[in-house]
Amino acid sequence: MAENNSLLTIKNLTKRFGGLTAVCAFDLSVNKNEIAAIIGPNGSGKTTIFNLISCFYRPDEGDIHFMGNSINNLSPPQICQTGIGRTFQTTRLFKHLSVIENLKVGTHTRIRYRFWDELLKTHRLTQSEIRMEKLAHDLLEEFGLKKYTHAIAGNLPYGLQRMVEILRALASSPRLLMLDEPAAGMNPQEAQNLMGIVDQIREKGITVLLVEHNMDVVMEISERIVVLNYGKKIAEGNAEEIQKNPEVIAAYLGEDVENNT
Repeated sequence: MAENNSLLTIKNLTKRFGGLTAVCAFDLSVNKNEIAAIIGPNGSGKTTIFNLISCFYRPDEGDIHFMGNSINNLSPPQICQTGIGRTFQTTRLFKHLSVIENLKVGTHTRIRYRFWDELLKTHRLTQSEIRMEKLAHDLLEEFGLKKYTHAIAGNLPYGLQRMVEILRALASSPRLLMLDEPAAGMNPQEAQNLMGIVDQIREKGITVLLVEHNMDVVMEISERIVVLNYGKKIAEGNAEEIQKNPEVIAAYLGEDVENNT
């Protein structure tokens, strides 16, 4: 992978929790406009890596660079303002708010106004709210969820809630979108729809990095797959290479492949 095409570069990333090393000397380079996936058995460190990139955790060792700049010491809000959006393993929607209100929350990192604008209800505040509303409506239209604009988010089926959460992350106008198990809890049709949405996101020029257990989704949409086991990278390649890799097979099946051939 060409270094000058890299959007996210991670080198020697290590995170320990007490005596447990959750991530060990992890390297990764994610290119602009790429769909990449991190997979591995439960507890292999996938979400820990997402939390390190998002600065919810601080690395014990290593560096994370985004668009050529170190982001190790930023706060989670600053990470979002820098151009990294994410979703979580479990939905974190404001379930009592409407779909469009949830999306408007996501626009706040890009549309700013001051305390006095809010207090005095200034023209700048009014224009900012108009822009937030338009951005949210445009996303719902573009991704086929317009009919749910005013639906209460918590009343939607689980698969749709996942989709709304993805659109809320998109409302922050990210350059890199990290999806943490987006297909979790989805039925096959919802997972198929998700793959279409990820393709649409990439067509907008947004790089996608996902953690996912649904192998059908991973193998279908990922251009490059990184495999973790016990916090260490054990393989990296395209779908065909990963499916044939003996270390990957052993990690998932829990057996020594060479001794069973």
